[in-house]
Amino acid sequence: MSFSSINNKPFGVTSPAELQAKLADYEYLADETLSTTIFLSLALARPLFLEGEAGVGKTEVAKALSRWLGTELIRLQCYEGIDVSQALYEWDYSKQLLHLRAAETTTGAGGHPSIEALEHELYGERFLLKRPILTALSAPSGRPPVLLIDELDRADDEFEAFLLEVLSEYSVTIPELGQIRAAVPPIVVITSNRTRDVHDALKRRCLYCWVEHPTFEREVEIVNLRAPQVGVTLARQVAAMVEGLRTMGLFKPPGVAETIDWAQSLAILGVMELNDRLVEETLGSVLKYKEDSERVRSSSISDLVRSAVKRATEG
Repeated sequence: MSFSSINNKPFGVTSPAELQAKLADYEYLADETLSTTIFLSLALARPLFLEGEAGVGKTEVAKALSRWLGTELIRLQCYEGIDVSQALYEWDYSKQLLHLRAAETTTGAGGHPSIEALEHELYGERFLLKRPILTALSAPSGRPPVLLIDELDRADDEFEAFLLEVLSEYSVTIPELGQIRAAVPPIVVITSNRTRDVHDALKRRCLYCWVEHPTFEREVEIVNLRAPQVGVTLARQVAAMVEGLRTMGLFKPPGVAETIDWAQSLAILGVMELNDRLVEETLGSVLKYKEDSERVRSSSISDLVRSAVKRATEG
């Protein structure tokens, strides 16, 4: 299966609306802007760069694409100090050493492997440890894998420069093996929580979308989809409560995952509607910093619950 650089019907979908429906079938509810950006990214075979606060669902885009396409999800989690070897490849030194010892034994028994032949064996693919990027580039032809480069803002400038080079040609050179070029370029999804700015050169290579927290109604839909056992009333009240918490200037505003966790926690406790006592007792399901919990508790939880119930009723 071959893919041109421009495909008006990527993977059989003819419009952003159709793509939006496909993702919904795999439990991801994208808004119109995001679904359009994803559609164009697939049509143009360009990396997708998603930026936004933690917990808005950026990583889930890659997971949903992988589920929809029935292809492998290859994840590279970025962190401070990550280098090329951890993203691309390493040699399996322990196996190489064992092979050397075995070769010495063979030599002692009368075998005479040449140095050149031995070196060729040591730096063959059997001793190559493929890391995420090389794994994605080495995928067989057919439907491409989804390469998720998660939280790129945690990496440093040197790693960004390496990534820019890889994404420009979808190929890398391993000195001992030569150039490895992707038979089919992977679908690349890059995420950033914007703890620092990613360089313009990399962003220009990609299609960009800022991902917001979902609207109230969309978050209710997400909770109902991902946790149907919660019930409509509780789902609406929890979504309204989280919407209010996000306006309080917290150190870490809750994301969609926390909304789902909180709704499920309350449902497990047999709660049908919010009440002050259980909101206070289960804040750990939605707030993950002591300072944020103290700030909410120092406010009037009764007022917050009352406002959430009213918001949920009004819609």
